[in-house]
Amino acid sequence: MEVNEQAIRSAIRPGAKQSSGRALRRRRLLSAWLFMLPLILVNVLVILGPSVATVYYSFTEWSGIGPAEWVGLQNYTDILRDTDFWSALGNNLLWTAIFLTVPIAMGLGGAFLLSQITRFQMIFRVLYFIPYVMASVVNAALWQNILDPDRGIGSTLANFGIPWLEGVSFFGSERLALPAVAFVDNWHWWGFVVLLFLTALQSVDRELYEAAKMDGAGRWQQFVNVTIPGIRATLVFVVLMTIIGSLLVFDYVYIITQGGPAGASEVVGTLMYKEAFGRFEAGYAAALGLGMSFMSGLIVLIFVYLRRRGWEI
Repeated sequence: MEVNEQAIRSAIRPGAKQSSGRALRRRRLLSAWLFMLPLILVNVLVILGPSVATVYYSFTEWSGIGPAEWVGLQNYTDILRDTDFWSALGNNLLWTAIFLTVPIAMGLGGAFLLSQITRFQMIFRVLYFIPYVMASVVNAALWQNILDPDRGIGSTLANFGIPWLEGVSFFGSERLALPAVAFVDNWHWWGFVVLLFLTALQSVDRELYEAAKMDGAGRWQQFVNVTIPGIRATLVFVVLMTIIGSLLVFDYVYIITQGGPAGASEVVGTLMYKEAFGRFEAGYAAALGLGMSFMSGLIVLIFVYLRRRGWEI
């Protein structure tokens, strides 16, 4: 009888342990979901809800107030015929070209110079990073005053016998408006790029540089064959973020020029804002926003596809 009871206990014990383990896992899973629930609710209200609404309203004619009238693909066909859209998209592409060259080159150069400094490096990091953390309104107001044609840097230099910039309206010229706004945005952005590249540079094995020197490689060859492969992941990240940010740019253009003069600095973001809140074409603006989001998502998918195909990016 005693043997049978022990056999029964030994037979029941594994099942009980499994049941207890399942209950513990269920409690842990429930606790995890309870902790995640506030974040999920915020994402549904702030991201998922507006995203679904944007998709719906992009197929409607809607002023932003009152009921919306379903028009199907009409907004998207209107976009293809809209010369203002194509002009704004061209400015976005020009903006992208500027930011894929100037800030990245400046960021690499600044990171390399900082990597050679051992003393006071933290001070330089902070100084580079300050424009990035300052509000865009503050940065824009600062440079609007510096580049003011009457009381800015041009008139100051003219007092010292350097008249080349005197009277030049950087933000009021159709030829200079977009590059001038890009310059201001670059001043805010490039310090962040410097810190990203500096962090990546410090992770490159110094023995690789020593080996390259022993093989007779100069500074440029070391940069091309050691530095660039060593920071490739960071470089690709910066390029991807730059492309997406350039397609969705809005704040500095709207604050400084509102897309002017005569649409010379108009980008799709400012055009979308004017359509929604100036002309009360919220449905058309939703289609514009969805189109730009689709382009950004397509770029990300291209990067993912190339990585899966074996490209080292």
